[in-house]
Amino acid sequence: MEGIHLTDFQSDKVRILGIAPYEGMRSMMEQLAAMREDIDLDVFVGDLDRGVNIALQNIQSNYDILVSRGGTAQMLERESSLPVVEVEISIYDTLRAIKLCENYRQPFAIVGFPNITANARILCELMHYDLEIHTIHNQGEASDILPRLRENGISMVLCDMVTYTEARNLGMNAVLITSGMESVSAAFDQAVSLHRTVRRTLVQDRFYQDILKASDQKILVLKENGEVVFTTIETEKLPQVISLLTPEIPSVIRKRETKFFKNIDQMLYSCVCKTSAFAGSRYAAFYLNINSVPIISGKYGIQYSSQKEIQDVFFNNIYNVTNIDTDRLNEVSSPVVLIGEPGTGKEQAARMIYSRSRLSRHPLITITCDLLNERSWNFLINHYNSPFNDNDNTIFLKNVTALSKERFQQLLSTMIDTSLCKRNRVLFSCDCQPGQPVPPEITRLTNLVSCIIYSLKPARERVEDFPTLCALYLNSLSLSMSQQIIGLEPEALELLQSYSWPYNYTQLKRILNELALVTRTPYIRGDDVRRLLQKEGEIAVTGQERPAEGAPAGSHALDLNRPLNEIILDVVKLVLADNAGNQSAAAKQLKIGRSTLWRYLK
Repeated sequence: MEGIHLTDFQSDKVRILGIAPYEGMRSMMEQLAAMREDIDLDVFVGDLDRGVNIALQNIQSNYDILVSRGGTAQMLERESSLPVVEVEISIYDTLRAIKLCENYRQPFAIVGFPNITANARILCELMHYDLEIHTIHNQGEASDILPRLRENGISMVLCDMVTYTEARNLGMNAVLITSGMESVSAAFDQAVSLHRTVRRTLVQDRFYQDILKASDQKILVLKENGEVVFTTIETEKLPQVISLLTPEIPSVIRKRETKFFKNIDQMLYSCVCKTSAFAGSRYAAFYLNINSVPIISGKYGIQYSSQKEIQDVFFNNIYNVTNIDTDRLNEVSSPVVLIGEPGTGKEQAARMIYSRSRLSRHPLITITCDLLNERSWNFLINHYNSPFNDNDNTIFLKNVTALSKERFQQLLSTMIDTSLCKRNRVLFSCDCQPGQPVPPEITRLTNLVSCIIYSLKPARERVEDFPTLCALYLNSLSLSMSQQIIGLEPEALELLQSYSWPYNYTQLKRILNELALVTRTPYIRGDDVRRLLQKEGEIAVTGQERPAEGAPAGSHALDLNRPLNEIILDVVKLVLADNAGNQSAAAKQLKIGRSTLWRYLK
């Protein structure tokens, strides 16, 4: 890597702890170490368990590498946290021992660990030696083999240190295969090279970590069980971030890649999550970008939602049975304009389209146009962290016709210049009263970016669905109430179906909430429904005909047999509904000031 050179790791000596299986090897290691300037060596004599115990007792003394031989080296690899270099037994070491044994006039066998017997088999094949060879893997196997060899007339073995000790205890002759100077020297060379490689890797690891920590993007890598593997997040924020992201691990691993937003200390975190696998374990890697402009979700007209949050909202929701053909709308990626009377569930329709689309693993960003202030509008149009600059999200511009002419033109320019509708799924909504033409802004928008216009039916055209709508919603209310409501009396349902619902599903939901609070019986009674609907400003008695389908929202009858202040309040509510909740427009139509309108509403 540029800037880091091998010479940076060659100045310090390598501290080696040697475990020699016999005294002669210790002397050889000390002799070779004295001739080198790149190592410091401490060496002890010990074989197998004794050698491992010696190493573990001394391992805390800042050693870099362990050097040993045969079975002791293999045991150290399992028990020690330090890297282990094994002094190899070369073919030459084995040949030298065989040549020595040729002077012995009685039959002999070779017994040892695989590192010895593998070389012996090669030599026997090459040199045409007819020798009995036995491979062992522990001291117990040596204790079993040697007595059988002695019974079969073998009086001497050529072996390693373990077998050598067992043979001497049995009174058998034994020749130890020793390691030569070249094998010990090669082990020292390997130890120095390994140490430098490990050190270089550690330095590079720190170097890369420093680069990652200096980035504005924060990283958190968690194991499948939530254990932290790596992070660049500040320590004081880490517990809070972990608690928010750990529940996302199953979803990340299932989808392999996902994206969502989280609010942490009133800062918006954009999270891109990917799954990685290493050494048989799965990991969730979270890449977090922090908006430099603090945004509290929804406060400035911009709200971020995940698929899970949307699905939780829709569970047994009154809008979940609105017959929106989401599958057909999601067959194409074209922008969609949702139009309908106030309260027909345009925002809920947008959520449903999103939750069933291919982009549902990425966030839904809802922009409520009539709530945008100057700061949030500038963020959307000019800031590099704006959702308009991101990709593969679903962006819902709610009540887009509430934008001023200047802002609407800015929006169109931004959408076209940045190919917003090609990089994201874009949804729009606007209120449209029955019998009125589509607003000119929507016509212009549709022509410029090829939108699909989808009309939502008002509640009065779907009264046949009221039994299902009410049953689902009352069931969801029962989850949070001590009283369990079974349903509605026939008269109560008939009254609800005969009402004209000027505020559509929003009004129906509110009425059902209030009925659930005032009802003291398992079934909602007709008298309670009649009383509440009369408060809504319309006559809704049994047998009364409701307004014809498609009648304007302002064509509601008024009950004039009431005090004047109640009649005035109903008139204000109706005019406000005709103007889609716009208080300025309603006040202008009534030829009163906004403050007067506000006092009537209060």
